[in-house]
Amino acid sequence: MFEFDQYLGFLAFITILTIGFWLMIFLLTFVIPYWLFGSAIEAFNEWRESRKSNKLKS
Repeated sequence: MFEFDQYLGFLAFITILTIGFWLMIFLLTFVIPYWLFGSAIEAFNEWRESRKSNKLKS
């Protein structure tokens, strides 16, 4: 059915496919939301600081 080199190629393909799948799941569920919420919180804090400094000037 399969020769040994075909079997190793199939195993390499399945391994790379599985690693890519779990990497995509990890990025979509943890890294991207962490990045988006972190940048939104940082932008909000900068906006709040700018409002605070503008109130002190006037």
